[in-house]
Amino acid sequence: MKWRSPLSSSLFPLRSSYFHSRISTSTSKPLINPHSDVFSANCLADSHLKRGRIEDALHILDEIPQPNLVSWNLAISCHNHASQFDRSLATFRDLRSLGFQPNEFTYGSALSACVASQRIDFGEQLCSLVLKNGFFLNGYVLTGLVDLFAKTGRFGDALKLFSEVDTENVVCWNAVIAGGVRNGENLVALELFLEMVDGFCMPNGFTFSSVLNACAAVRELEMGRGIHAWVVKCNAGDDVFVGTAIVDLYAKCGDMYAAVKEFSKMPFRNVVSWTAIISGFSQKEDALHAIQFFKEMIHAKVEVNNFTITSVLAACSKPLIVNAVHHIHCWVLKNGVFMDFVVKNALISAYAKTGDVRMSEEVFKEAGIVKSPNTWSSMISGLVQNNSFAKSIELFQKMFREGLNPDKFCIASILSIIDSTDLGRQLHSYVVKAGLVSDLLVGCALFTMYSKLDSIDDSYEIFLQIPERDTVAWSSMIAGFAEHGHSEKALCLFKQMILEKVRIDHVTLSSVLTAASFPQFLTRGKEIHAYALRLGLAPDSLIGGALVSMYAKCKSLISARSIFDGTLHKDQVLWSSMISAYVSNNLSEEALLVFHRMLIAGGEVDRFTCSSVLGLCANLSKQSLGRQLHARVIRAGITHCLSVSSALLTMYSKCGSIDDSRKVFDEIESPDLITWTAMMDGYAQHGRGLEALEIFSMMKEHGVKPDSVAMVGVLSACSHNGLVDEGFLHFKSMSRDYGIEPELCHYACIVDLLGRSGRLREAVDFIHKMPVKPDSLVWSTLLGACRVHGDVELGKVAAQKVLELEPTDSGAYISLSNMSADVGNWEEVVRLRSSMEGVGLKKEYGWSAV
Repeated sequence: MKWRSPLSSSLFPLRSSYFHSRISTSTSKPLINPHSDVFSANCLADSHLKRGRIEDALHILDEIPQPNLVSWNLAISCHNHASQFDRSLATFRDLRSLGFQPNEFTYGSALSACVASQRIDFGEQLCSLVLKNGFFLNGYVLTGLVDLFAKTGRFGDALKLFSEVDTENVVCWNAVIAGGVRNGENLVALELFLEMVDGFCMPNGFTFSSVLNACAAVRELEMGRGIHAWVVKCNAGDDVFVGTAIVDLYAKCGDMYAAVKEFSKMPFRNVVSWTAIISGFSQKEDALHAIQFFKEMIHAKVEVNNFTITSVLAACSKPLIVNAVHHIHCWVLKNGVFMDFVVKNALISAYAKTGDVRMSEEVFKEAGIVKSPNTWSSMISGLVQNNSFAKSIELFQKMFREGLNPDKFCIASILSIIDSTDLGRQLHSYVVKAGLVSDLLVGCALFTMYSKLDSIDDSYEIFLQIPERDTVAWSSMIAGFAEHGHSEKALCLFKQMILEKVRIDHVTLSSVLTAASFPQFLTRGKEIHAYALRLGLAPDSLIGGALVSMYAKCKSLISARSIFDGTLHKDQVLWSSMISAYVSNNLSEEALLVFHRMLIAGGEVDRFTCSSVLGLCANLSKQSLGRQLHARVIRAGITHCLSVSSALLTMYSKCGSIDDSRKVFDEIESPDLITWTAMMDGYAQHGRGLEALEIFSMMKEHGVKPDSVAMVGVLSACSHNGLVDEGFLHFKSMSRDYGIEPELCHYACIVDLLGRSGRLREAVDFIHKMPVKPDSLVWSTLLGACRVHGDVELGKVAAQKVLELEPTDSGAYISLSNMSADVGNWEEVVRLRSSMEGVGLKKEYGWSAV
């Protein structure tokens, strides 16, 4: 660091004496005898200063005929106490112009004025004077210099300056440690603390509060516990700042039991203490306790600030506590805090999280014409969270029309819902133009968007452009490769991440285990499992769930169950993973047993577990169990989850209760394409084609565009109800109206439609005119129609085609054999049975045979 040694004349111009100018303009009655000694006058001025009577102190100093250095120092202190920092620095210039040599108190007060007024240029000149006049080793002056650089964003300079001096001054150590915390250099602050105590410099309350804040910032719970023990030993826990720092440490590290215990011990609690404990519960998503402490804080008549309100609102993220948000909203209006934009934004977000988008929009409107970009961002993010994608994009466009530039949070929210490559590239262009492409948050959202749009190469290119990639960025890219079937690339990226010594966390391991969830990567999955054990992360339930899922998909259920049983504290993720593992391997009874154990253990029913178990109920036709689970779904307040609603709808449909399916469907506020399709399929399977087509019409009215799967449901509905003309109309509309090119499954639906109506020859003609080569499904569909209508000759042709494509398909033999038996051709039946035995085929269970 290069210090500026010569004093700039522009910063220190010669001017008339501060005192003389004040005396010449003073008209008030003298407070002291002008002939009294300077010492007495200084003492009297100092007394007034300590009692807060700044003007009286300055008046006395004005009347001193020949002020000494102490008088000047008192004048600077008076101006500092009155926050008149420019006058403090002007007084410093005056005393030097009159030939006075500043001492350590002069420099210290002047440096304090520089810190408060952010006059780093003046501070550098003071630093040169300090060096020149030999005050560099003075602890009081050094503290002021360190504080100046630390508080003006130049912590590196402060650290360099401090390292050049060997000091045991606790105030100076406190200044540099606090500077490290303030500038986000928390690990450096902790290292300085260790150096401090190794040098036998005893910390005080200010030291403890700073290092505890550093521990909280980097989640160093064990070191924090050690400092807490030292606090107890030094009997410093009664200090409200130290006590608050201890509570904040435990709260941010997730140990709310210890946080509440220490909070209850505090003899005095200020607004920061209460906010720390409420924020801790908010971080744990424990809304009930956060609201409870907020109520106690109000009853204790502690002044509530906007940070407290935003903390308690941040905890409100479930629909069941929307009434609590309403109550907080009323309190905010009653106490006049609503005008704060931060509070408005928190209310918008809280209502959105609880699903009350209407109230979010009301708060947004009440914000008035002049809204901050953060307010727009909160509203857009709320709409995104509630799947109101069209509204969110419309509001985003309106923001531009209002002449406002969206912030990075707003852009990240919009990028998360882009489903069009063209729109995504337009937004990408704006991001580049706005200079945000290198921003970590926006960059991650951008490459995640391309990943969702199946442009994984573009996604990886954006990832490489981010200059400083954190753990989240690496984990997201690994997850993108894994989701798109690029397991090898995901595993290679994980290896590169280790080589570059990027911190590996639970999410990273979970993502890479997803990539290894294929039988051919089982060995790699085991290696990752071993690496997790070495890092000490394996006991985590998130990783445990990922390991269970990985082993299950690799058909290693014994290992999956071993991980599950070896995890002592099973959370919802782990229970759901084990249940899904059994479901995916068609072990229904085992899945239900684990589900039963989960309920006995007090586990909650979440949307993932519900979806899996409801699928089992549907496949096993266990409607009674499905109804019990439906009751739990209502009690858990997760009926709004589309995955759960769709699973309930399908369960009732497969169990024969199509009317119950419709009731579930009607309660869904905004069905997605999967839900619409499930309802159509349910009606089609129950022979109620007209209702299925009615659902299809409703879906189009709601602006939901069908996909190829939905069109299969529509054609099946027509087929099951003999609606031949309607079926052909919908088939022709696929490419014309929706841009969906018919696939073999759609052609099979038309063959089924004609076959069920007895129009077998038309079905054969349709097959011959198909633009693609028919597969075994198409010919099997025709074969089934021939079986129903007893057309043995055409059935033989269809069966021959099936056997050409699938020589091991025993169903074709059985169908042809049954048709021959129906017309009494027993010789053909015997021949077909002999043919089956000749090729080593056996009748499958469920097929009728003679």
